[in-house]
Amino acid sequence: MHHIRQRAAVIATFCGARPGKDPAYAELAEDFGAALGRRGCGLVYGAGGAGVMGAVAGAALSHGATVTGVVPHDLHERERSQQAPGQIFVVQSMHERKALMYRLSSAFAVLPGGFGTLDELMEVATWNQLGMHRKRVVLLNTKGYFDSLLGFLDIVAQEGFMTHEERDLVHATADVDEALDLLTAEPSEAVAALTVPR
Repeated sequence: MHHIRQRAAVIATFCGARPGKDPAYAELAEDFGAALGRRGCGLVYGAGGAGVMGAVAGAALSHGATVTGVVPHDLHERERSQQAPGQIFVVQSMHERKALMYRLSSAFAVLPGGFGTLDELMEVATWNQLGMHRKRVVLLNTKGYFDSLLGFLDIVAQEGFMTHEERDLVHATADVDEALDLLTAEPSEAVAALTVPR
């Protein structure tokens, strides 16, 4: 009888390089990072050393998670990547950053952030919609941060610009453990081996 070795879940986490106005956002990031470590999950993130991004990575690393950061050369200093926890890879462009993060991860968690966070969310949801991958997408909706966005996605489905099944590709919860249950549930794809373009 052959046994297939299951690799640990590796969660790409999209979130802000700023802390936001409410300390609850950094607290959420720390709780989520700690929970990743406790569950034996890995973290892939945007290699920012500050804000929500730095908080989730620092907590994950201190709780035993494998932490991998990916940052484009142009943002290396701006996002304080020299202070970022984990193994950091510097790539040439934002496109390369996102492509490598997607390849290395088995699912996507979205914490509070700005344009970059929303861009990454919409891209991975679109990839699911188009069948380019099958990886879960879960919003950590602390303080109702994503309520308006979730309501808008409901309207998009109601108005016929996506199906209700496509709308359901984006999950949301305010609970860290529930989020990780969703993120580590099947279906998920195998994580690519770490090969960084030179």
